[in-house]
Amino acid sequence: MTNPPTTCNKPNEIRSIDRDLLVAMRQLTVGQTDSVGVGELTELLGVTATAIRQRIERLLAMGLIDREKVSAGRGRPTFRYRLTVAGHRSVGANATALADAMWREILELDDPVARDHLLAGIATRLGKQYAADVRAAAAESDGESFNTRMQRLSDLLTNRQMITHITQTGELPVLDIGACPYPTLTDVSDDRSMCRLEEQMFSEALGQKVELSSCRLDGDSCCQFSPVEQATQPAVETTK
Repeated sequence: MTNPPTTCNKPNEIRSIDRDLLVAMRQLTVGQTDSVGVGELTELLGVTATAIRQRIERLLAMGLIDREKVSAGRGRPTFRYRLTVAGHRSVGANATALADAMWREILELDDPVARDHLLAGIATRLGKQYAADVRAAAAESDGESFNTRMQRLSDLLTNRQMITHITQTGELPVLDIGACPYPTLTDVSDDRSMCRLEEQMFSEALGQKVELSSCRLDGDSCCQFSPVEQATQPAVETTK
């Protein structure tokens, strides 16, 4: 049985008008204060307070901003808003060129042991970041099964603009990635370093080893990451 693709389901995709508000918040807080009010945003963006509050509610739900209550004597309390770490990251400079340059330098390292050690460290670090998000989501859903973790990882990748969906092979799910998320990085080497990095990263994120069972670089329609079933060790008979 094949689950429907999740490419159209992007609940955490930032709308352009919401991104404008994030940029405005960063602009208002540079060198001044770490929080802003609705009035300041209304004045800068030239929209109504109601429109600002609607955007704020969406961004609060996405964890890109947070708020604090400010009491000024009697009357209705007001709120001040600030960017979270995720909010700053979402409106930060595009790191594509930096990542591309760093990747090419890594591949040109003369020492293969040092290169592999560095790539393994990157995979582990990224995998742990995904694992934390997967665990947080699983705690709010239906448990810690491997199927749940795989589906949540697929959702996280989709929210990061990757084309993913889950297929079922036997009892275990398989992660399909329809288009390479790093096209400028995979065309610089024939040794599949990025493929190995993704294997390690997804294994770390899922808490179970997975392998690249199909690859677009080999002419396949998509890249597939399949769980490696743990072989059952036969019991060793001991003599008395």
